[in-house]
Amino acid sequence: MPDTPFLIQLANRLTEGLQNLTESRRERHRNFVLSQQMPDGGFRGREGDSDLYYTAFAVRCLGLTGELTDRDAESLTHYMQSLDWRKLGTIDLLNYVYSALAIQTFTGLDLFAREPSTWPLELTHKLEEVRVADGGYAKTSEGAMGSTYHSFLTVLTYELLGLSIPQPNRLIQFFYDRQRDDGGFVEIAPMKTSGTNPTAAAATALRILGGMDDELKEDIKLFLRECRSGDGGFLANTRIPVADGLSTFTGLLTLIDLGIDYESLIPRHQILQFVSHPEEGLELPTGGFRGAIWDSQADTEYTFYGLGILGLVGTD
Repeated sequence: MPDTPFLIQLANRLTEGLQNLTESRRERHRNFVLSQQMPDGGFRGREGDSDLYYTAFAVRCLGLTGELTDRDAESLTHYMQSLDWRKLGTIDLLNYVYSALAIQTFTGLDLFAREPSTWPLELTHKLEEVRVADGGYAKTSEGAMGSTYHSFLTVLTYELLGLSIPQPNRLIQFFYDRQRDDGGFVEIAPMKTSGTNPTAAAATALRILGGMDDELKEDIKLFLRECRSGDGGFLANTRIPVADGLSTFTGLLTLIDLGIDYESLIPRHQILQFVSHPEEGLELPTGGFRGAIWDSQADTEYTFYGLGILGLVGTD
């Protein structure tokens, strides 16, 4: 595995890619993210209450638009300390570890300081409880089939903890088994239609695990070529008519990480139009980014994806 975890590398890359973002634009998006913080210190999702999932994206956005100030971190820390990581599922476990690491980076406060020294092993034991017979990781302990997404998140969590994942070859084979004839990957075994996001998850996990090769790279390129949208983004799959911010971010990131020239599929100026068109783009003039043209509001998750796309292709 790489010395620097993928999520940390990504944050550094996107921060560098956004260095030419104007101060007014940066501040507008930062203020939007901060407006989503609740009195308990967490950040709300679209349902209105604090949510660890959206909180983790808010932390990432604040890192991209400046830093986590002491004031931001103080209330965020209060929220994080109210949570019991032992009761969290895979998605929230990763969000908790990442957010805790961000708090420690910016403030020096270690949320795990009072935990026994064995807490990383205890955490990975929780992850291993949802490993299933196909070699992947399920969403819950009741799951019978591995999930591409949850298996990907598990790889990232092990990386953040600085630990090696058990039986990596079984997991590599699990991802191989999720590939379909179109070159893309599916979320669970019974599915037949590949998706941009499971393909991106599998590609990143296979790169980390050492299971990527040139033939697989070409397969993924050909699949993503079919997921292009005429408006400058990527579709979630070939049956979806409209591009979205998540799929565009993950599709671009996958191409770049595999050493493929993304402009051979979608020109940069079209991507920038897709993101920042004054009327039809994802970027909202009041701050934040929406998910797609059909979306009427921004949230911290899609704001991260919007900033992420700009971080990948650069801003003018």
